[in-house]
Amino acid sequence: MSNASTLSGKSILGQITVRLLHDTERARFDELLEERHYLKSARVGGRSLRYVAELNGEWIALICFSGAAPHLAAREEWIGWSPTQLARRLGFVVNNSRYLLLTDRHVYPNMGSKVLSLCLKRLSADWEQAWNQPVLVVESFVDEHLGYEGTCYKACGFEAVGPSAGYGRSSRDYYVKHDRPKQLYLRALNGRARKWLSQARMPAALTVHELDRTGPCPFKAEALGSLLDLFKSFKDERRGHGLLHRQSFVLACATVGMLMGADSYAGLEDETGKLNQRQLRALGARKDKNTGRYRAPSDSTFFRVLGTVDAAAFDSIVGEWMSLRELDTLKRIAVDGKTLRGSKRGEDGKALQLLSAVTHKLRLTIAQREIEEKSNETPALIPLLESIPRLEGSLISADAMQCQQEGCDYITQQRGADYLIGLKGNQSGILARAELKLPREFFSPRT
Repeated sequence: MSNASTLSGKSILGQITVRLLHDTERARFDELLEERHYLKSARVGGRSLRYVAELNGEWIALICFSGAAPHLAAREEWIGWSPTQLARRLGFVVNNSRYLLLTDRHVYPNMGSKVLSLCLKRLSADWEQAWNQPVLVVESFVDEHLGYEGTCYKACGFEAVGPSAGYGRSSRDYYVKHDRPKQLYLRALNGRARKWLSQARMPAALTVHELDRTGPCPFKAEALGSLLDLFKSFKDERRGHGLLHRQSFVLACATVGMLMGADSYAGLEDETGKLNQRQLRALGARKDKNTGRYRAPSDSTFFRVLGTVDAAAFDSIVGEWMSLRELDTLKRIAVDGKTLRGSKRGEDGKALQLLSAVTHKLRLTIAQREIEEKSNETPALIPLLESIPRLEGSLISADAMQCQQEGCDYITQQRGADYLIGLKGNQSGILARAELKLPREFFSPRT
């Protein structure tokens, strides 16, 4: 191609514009997709945005974005998030579900990547305007069996991360294997998108867009059965006939609910209510005589059972069971305080305060300790960590309140772990020495 032709091509590409589809144009948009797109369908589910690319007022490309696929193994590995994070943050991912060039790509070379690039520049702002949620990652499938190579996606910074499983949806809840997996392409719209999506807490501006979900139970039925066995040693103090749930089942359910993030009796009922039939059976559920199905305990059952057991013995069982799980889950543990909703104690009616140890990897609560009345989180740190059987090689992170010599010595000298704890004005002497010895980059501006 001559220099003149190249300049002419660049000039033409510079005249391409992209805009959102008007409602009055929807029929034409759908008709073109059904006629000329290889899927022969314009239907996409859930939230969506449709764009039209134009050159001198003529339509040259159609592009549609919609909700992300619910589960993609290659995507989950690429982002590195947990099942709970996936459940809460999937809305930050959008799928490029349709892309159709109406003009031969050989007439205007690089037109496909130019149109896609223009869309990606405005997609997050448009999606947030329409659906009140920014976009961090865009995904798309390329059918290499039809000769597509994903050229325009590669040119726009997408990365091929692996094939899909080769299933297609045949109805709302069923998938059929079609033996034609497609290549999955992913592109982060922000350089820190993958870090934000996989870290324990997202930036405050993004946290408000997370869904209030905990995700599926991360433990398989076999592991849940071993938890039940540990609780069978507890003596059931309840009396009377016709008890629907065995104590060991209720305690095992309480453990799973707590690990999934429940912070109240009602929360335990909600979280364990998400368990499937196989999981409930593994935890020791009895079938309901009326429905023939296993069901989780109610909030009142949790209240009655948990009120009769020894809290220290319960924590010991949970810690023992967690220590038998994948050791990597205990390598990074965050310690933080929280309030137990719906609980009251004492004459002043203040809610129960707990100090919790949470794994970074799965965001699971592996230990909790009640904070004594008229006290704070600091004295509860060592008893909390004592309930976790194995800490050697782990990294314990906590806020500035735990920046105390006794707790830090316990972590390093007695448990063989490391700590990462904030340093603020509550330790003025240490802070002053640190400011003299450490570079300024270590310190955030004081307010």
